[in-house]
Amino acid sequence: MAKGMREIKRSIKSKQNTKQITKAMEMVAASRLRRAQEAAVAARPYTDKMKEVVSSIASASGGSKHPMLQSRPVKKTAYLVITSDRGLAGGYNANILRKVMQTIKEKHNSKDEYAVFVIGRKGRDFFARRDIPIVDEVTGLADSPKFSDIKDIAAKAVQGFEAGTYDEIHLAYNEFKNAVTQIPTLKQLLPLGEMKAGGDKADYEYEPSAEEVLNVLLPKYAETLVFSAVLEGKASEFGARMTAMGNATKNATKMIADLTLVYNRARQAAITQEIAEIVGGANAQQ
Repeated sequence: MAKGMREIKRSIKSKQNTKQITKAMEMVAASRLRRAQEAAVAARPYTDKMKEVVSSIASASGGSKHPMLQSRPVKKTAYLVITSDRGLAGGYNANILRKVMQTIKEKHNSKDEYAVFVIGRKGRDFFARRDIPIVDEVTGLADSPKFSDIKDIAAKAVQGFEAGTYDEIHLAYNEFKNAVTQIPTLKQLLPLGEMKAGGDKADYEYEPSAEEVLNVLLPKYAETLVFSAVLEGKASEFGARMTAMGNATKNATKMIADLTLVYNRARQAAITQEIAEIVGGANAQQ
């Protein structure tokens, strides 16, 4: 019985240590979530304004004929997948990777028909284990990423489309709704499709020509969409990690309570047994 009580006590101590770790990770994720959410929200007006400008110029100049706006027969597709570098974030990585793999299996018959760009160590390792062709990768992003951190991989993907290496590019990331809800999202990045100016069309002045302005703005706009998705992904990552660590802390608390109850019952049984043995010994001496 004493041996069993020691094991229970050791298990309680182990769960208490785990609870301290998960609670600390939950608090760290919560503090980083606030900053990441602010960054994601702050980037939306810039992306919306750039879309407004590009749409206005494209509509006014017949820019819908630009190659980045035109669909073409699809021979090869690129996927730009955004994951995290670390785990312990619930289903954050698994959900988006499962969605990408399901799409690949449904749309492609061979590895020659697609390629993958990956942001995040978890995604890179996932595709590497499955021998899926990775064109480029970025790992080790800061908690507050900058545009310069992902500019090269975004530009490489866009240039691949412009050069005709890829006929379409899809962006895969977790869209941030709130700390509890992150939506795995797979959307077409390129071609951008026909862009129409909505609402009151602003009268922009530009030089040397609308076509040359679009040649510069459209790749920048596509790269901005990638960066915006990275910011959404970071906010989703911290939200998922905070939720996962919160659940782990609650589970640890419940397990500690259950083990404590078992320990107290075992201790009470041991004391009762000792009293019975003492009484039995005393009666035997009479």
